[in-house]
Amino acid sequence: MKIYPVEAGNFKLDGGAMFGVVPKSLWSRTNPADSNNMIDMAARCLLVENGDRLTLIDTGMGHKQSEKFFGYYYMDHKFDLDSSLNDLGFSKDDITDVFLTHLHFDHCGGAIVRNEKGGYMEPAFAKAKFHTNRNHWQWATEPNEREKASFLKENIKPIEESGQLQFIKQESDYHESDEMDFGILFVDGHTEKMMIPHLEIGGKTFVYMADLLPTAGHLPLPYVMGYDTRPLLTLDEKAKFLDRAATNNYYLILEHDPHHEIITVKHTEKGVRLDKVFTFKELFDN
Repeated sequence: MKIYPVEAGNFKLDGGAMFGVVPKSLWSRTNPADSNNMIDMAARCLLVENGDRLTLIDTGMGHKQSEKFFGYYYMDHKFDLDSSLNDLGFSKDDITDVFLTHLHFDHCGGAIVRNEKGGYMEPAFAKAKFHTNRNHWQWATEPNEREKASFLKENIKPIEESGQLQFIKQESDYHESDEMDFGILFVDGHTEKMMIPHLEIGGKTFVYMADLLPTAGHLPLPYVMGYDTRPLLTLDEKAKFLDRAATNNYYLILEHDPHHEIITVKHTEKGVRLDKVFTFKELFDN
């Protein structure tokens, strides 16, 4: 198995929303804000190559929304899925599977594009299966008012209409998936049944963190996003996961941190904290 980072476009989000009740004087030490109180965010997707199977984990925002929409998030189109895949020697038609950790627009927007004439929406990956889970799909297609703006119909319904949608079975909070090439941890604090992939490579465990740990600055337990639907549950889920990560020396792949690609963590007197920082190039360019 081989893994590659796929940069899908940097953007910005409000720092206060990203850190909830934590004061700016604290979170700005690791995630400095600009004059509009916005902090830098990445959309770092993950490509998993395993034999003839090529799985893309998350897809970023994509490009089909209006400039007004992207303006809210200061979207930087320096990176996109097409060019990032091409740089790795692949194309969208090579993708056999798209695994979506959850269906918020910044994680699944790139899964759907407008057709060449700019009309109806269609999957960006014509030959791929799209993987989510039934509970989260229902949550996203019948959204609560708090998350409604994050679940965009144009990102979600065309997946079902294409016939390419697949539901992953949840056998326990964590299990080795029969459908995928990796283990999956199901968590509910950020949104219902977000899926966190665990990949075993060369005797190491790599975990794609999605929104359980958006950036390295979110390591302290109280640093929970205002976007989370159940912040106290996030607190508990994060505490249990970080304890395992520090004890077992997991390598954590950060989807939203533009400055830290992969980190390890350690136990300290103040709790679990940052240990080492790596790039994909350092770990996988042999």
